[in-house]
Amino acid sequence: MRKIIIAALAIFAGIVGLTACEKTAAPNPPNSAHTNSPAPVDSDHDITGTQTQEVDDLEQFITSKLTGEYGVYTNLIETDQSAEAASGHEVLSESASLMMLAAVRSGQQERFAEQWNLAKQTFDMNSGFSYRYSPKQQKLYPLNAAVDDLRMIRALYEAGDKFGNERFIAEADKYGERFYKYNVKDGNVYDFYDWKYSTTNKFITLCYIDLSTLRKLSISSQYSVNLSNHMNDILEDGYLSDEFPFYETRFNYETGKYSSENINTVESLLSILALAEVDQQKSTSIDFIKRQVEAGTLYGQYSREGKPLNDIRSTAIYAITAMIGAEIGDESLYHKSIERMNEFRVTDLGNLLYGGFGDVASGQAYSFDNLMALLAYVY
Repeated sequence: MRKIIIAALAIFAGIVGLTACEKTAAPNPPNSAHTNSPAPVDSDHDITGTQTQEVDDLEQFITSKLTGEYGVYTNLIETDQSAEAASGHEVLSESASLMMLAAVRSGQQERFAEQWNLAKQTFDMNSGFSYRYSPKQQKLYPLNAAVDDLRMIRALYEAGDKFGNERFIAEADKYGERFYKYNVKDGNVYDFYDWKYSTTNKFITLCYIDLSTLRKLSISSQYSVNLSNHMNDILEDGYLSDEFPFYETRFNYETGKYSSENINTVESLLSILALAEVDQQKSTSIDFIKRQVEAGTLYGQYSREGKPLNDIRSTAIYAITAMIGAEIGDESLYHKSIERMNEFRVTDLGNLLYGGFGDVASGQAYSFDNLMALLAYVY
């Protein structure tokens, strides 16, 4: 058994840095995109006027340049797809789940159905959705990522409600029951389930705790309440301090302790968003975010005491703060975040990356940045 667990954890190392909150957003150097002041957005965040064009351009970039037979490429520039971390034209369940959710939020039923069918064909396993598929290696990785499975389930529930389609709700129930069977033990949600070795890891990454979706799982009410309350407590208790109101990285179930090497901003922002979705965000966190967004100084990584460890800003960071603003009804935070995000938008009509978010100098663009931006526009 020890050998099995070690092997599984070795495989899990390949996940780190990949899924929605396990990766620091790809940096966008100041000279990587057109940096003129972004055009002002409308007085509310319905996708009209200028923002409608931005959405259209970004969707066009994603579908025509960043998408292949199996889904959205992890990176625009191809690799041999043999590294521990996904790269090149490998595809992630993360990307599929974000595309599904963006399609729902923008009211595109046909696109949602297409994305969902493709996600099932590409990622579905007996125990969950594989977090990664390599077309070049013809390799489906035998682990899921809880955060991405939950996002797919959420998108199905939202699609069922928005489009009046009971089939989507039934599928959400089915895959929610499967998620509970494999990714939950004794009321604890685990980062992954390894289908090959029939095991999980020993901890939960806090930004994997999707409180809103956990509350919707098709399980008995008693189990649902226990699961939601327990995971809610774990997330809330990971709060660092009023001085630096971000969140710990992970919680180990065996030791009962939190741990963080450094604090990745994307991870903490997604934890704050998860709390905001159930109206449990801390005002100190929101105030801190608003100050940093206004100043344009929300950086990619901090020490546990709140000292910036780099000066990297990114598309995804401001996309998530926009979602937080939308979720709590703070129009000022939403608009300013979109403005900051659009500083990284490529607006040169002659550039390959036009309409998207990426590094003009290298020609590189990342799925996470572009899909989070798309979701922020339509949130």
